[in-house]
Amino acid sequence: MRMTRRAVLAGAAAVSALPLLGASPAHAAKAGAPYRWRDVVIGGTGFITGVLFHPSVRGLAYARTDIGGAYRWDDRRGRWTPLLDHIGWDDWNLLGVEAMAVDPAHPGRLYLAVGTYAQSWGGNGAVLRSEDRGATWSRTDLSVKLGANEDGRGTGERLLVDPRDSDVLWLGTRHDGLLKSTDRGASWVRAETFPGTPADPGQGVTLLVAAGRAVYAGWGDGAPNLYRTFDGVGWEAVPGQPAGAAARVPIRAAYDRHTRALHITYADAPGPNGQSDGSVHRLDTATGVWTDVTPVVPGGDDTFGYGGVAVDARRPGTVVVSTNNRWAAVDTLYHSTDGGRTWASLRESAVMDVSETPYLKWGGDEPKFGWWIQALALDPYDSRHLVFGTGATLYGTRDLVHWAPEVRGIEESSVRQLVSPPTGRAHLISGLGDIGVMYHETLTSSPSRGMAANPVFGTATGLAQAATEPSYVVRTGWGDGGNGAHSHDGGRTWTPFPAQPDLAPNAPGPIAVSADGTVLLWTFVHWDGTKYAAHRSDDGGASWSEVGSFPKGATPVADPVDPARCYAYDTDTGTLYASTDGGRTFAARASGLPSGDSQFRLAAAPGRVGDLWLSTKWNGLYRSTDGGAAFSKVDSCWASYTLGFGKGAADYPAVYQVGATDAVTAVLRSDDAGRSWTRINDDRHQWGWTGEVITGDPRVYGRVYLGTNGRGIQYGEPV
Repeated sequence: MRMTRRAVLAGAAAVSALPLLGASPAHAAKAGAPYRWRDVVIGGTGFITGVLFHPSVRGLAYARTDIGGAYRWDDRRGRWTPLLDHIGWDDWNLLGVEAMAVDPAHPGRLYLAVGTYAQSWGGNGAVLRSEDRGATWSRTDLSVKLGANEDGRGTGERLLVDPRDSDVLWLGTRHDGLLKSTDRGASWVRAETFPGTPADPGQGVTLLVAAGRAVYAGWGDGAPNLYRTFDGVGWEAVPGQPAGAAARVPIRAAYDRHTRALHITYADAPGPNGQSDGSVHRLDTATGVWTDVTPVVPGGDDTFGYGGVAVDARRPGTVVVSTNNRWAAVDTLYHSTDGGRTWASLRESAVMDVSETPYLKWGGDEPKFGWWIQALALDPYDSRHLVFGTGATLYGTRDLVHWAPEVRGIEESSVRQLVSPPTGRAHLISGLGDIGVMYHETLTSSPSRGMAANPVFGTATGLAQAATEPSYVVRTGWGDGGNGAHSHDGGRTWTPFPAQPDLAPNAPGPIAVSADGTVLLWTFVHWDGTKYAAHRSDDGGASWSEVGSFPKGATPVADPVDPARCYAYDTDTGTLYASTDGGRTFAARASGLPSGDSQFRLAAAPGRVGDLWLSTKWNGLYRSTDGGAAFSKVDSCWASYTLGFGKGAADYPAVYQVGATDAVTAVLRSDDAGRSWTRINDDRHQWGWTGEVITGDPRVYGRVYLGTNGRGIQYGEPV
């Protein structure tokens, strides 16, 4: 569902002895005019993995995401406030939120367990603690890993304030058992009496829930899969618990304090994918009696598990559960007013209004009710206010019939490409993970045309505009109805290429278009990293021919002035290749440049022939002014991860990059062709990993668009 941020540690390669550009080494970025940063509005776009209404404060709620941080609901403004934008480059792994908890007795307290990946390269997790609802934080680093963007990320919550003592917290981990804190999360030790034995890879503790004064823990690594403690010391397997494939993994639980019933959803896998069976069970915590209350679903060959569960704090016996991974008949919510004895599906009567986020039509006429539904919550102060998360949004209702996204302020897209046209209605076109290409008529509302259609893409892999014919735009990506398309109206409407190479369905990669729009260069890279030969078309995609001299898997870059010139950087060998015959043939030019990392990025300065900039991460920034025959190292910064251009303050375009001039990786602007840099973001606006794409606006000096991996598109302007 989401881009995996791999930690590839490539050593610095030898560089040809070339003259240096810029100032003396180790210059820190200058302080400039402050910037105002805002979201480019799309609305949601990512997996909402948890929603938590505060039980003691009307109108207060929190949401967590798999890669995009956490949010606090502002009931007065009707929007969400991001809480983790301060997470910096070095801590990118902490932007995924594994679990969250509130303290019913202390409304200001909020706890987050953060850590996106449990892989060896992901770094350890942490617990963030706030006394002011997420306005400020204290942090405790853990010695274990968490996995907010791994299988099982929609289970939980795995973090809980003990119902007997607000100073005591419990944290369930995937591979390291149950952790306990007795000082409000400042320090943690393993709860040695907890009996679960972690498996590899395993899920470990999938949920923690308070039922009266008892704490229950779901276990995802085999039977028994539900434990409880009454005193916070001794744990026992809950007697009589359900068994079998349909109850293999406890997904979520909710306690009805009026009836003293604990409702638990189960599936045969943690999800959100891969579930084919599931069940719902109710435990009477007073008598110990279990009841199978799984909704009776009409016959068919549909397979799915169960995900979210919520109870009504005001109406005893009112329960809602969600199906999950139900693709044939589409997921639904089941609603019960008698403790699960009878159920009614809410999908069939639902009236969906996605006018605020039209992309949710997915290129069709009607939006889907939902999928990947594991986050589900009922407002404890409004029995008709029900919300549920999907893989792209958060739907809400106030009458159980009319549904609309309640997602203002949440932006979670993983951004792959950005183009800011020099003319036309839109100042921005974006290529995104999971939701294709967007044409942004404005920056403050979701694109009215939704996802680019004809064809619809899941993830975009390429986006390019003809520099001297900006009405011509091309895009590539993963799609069922084709993998490449072109537009003759600046990206408003699209037509599939008349033909595409056989490689396109299984390995669609980036694309470039010559300055005059007459030549296309499309390269192919399979999702597993296998690289293939590039293909060329000079008839608008009606026919394609293989370019054998193009370095396999490289990203093609067109010269913005000379339509006969195009370039490619071979990251395997550290060699710049160039073509002067419209992409028919390529020849090696500069060599000995940094190699070994596929994320090195080549960019061409607008309005100039052969003016190339090469970002090589911690190996630095390089520039060529002769079409790649030679490169000079720009010594005004020591790291450069991605680079783009915008309207300049003088003759040369403004240069924007994510890079480093000192110890902090930041968003930088240069108004003097890279001789010096000004940091334009601040410590409150960092957004984790931002090394994929950046571009300036060619019409508005100072405006920059920044792609993030989980916080959507950010744009900044001088105040």
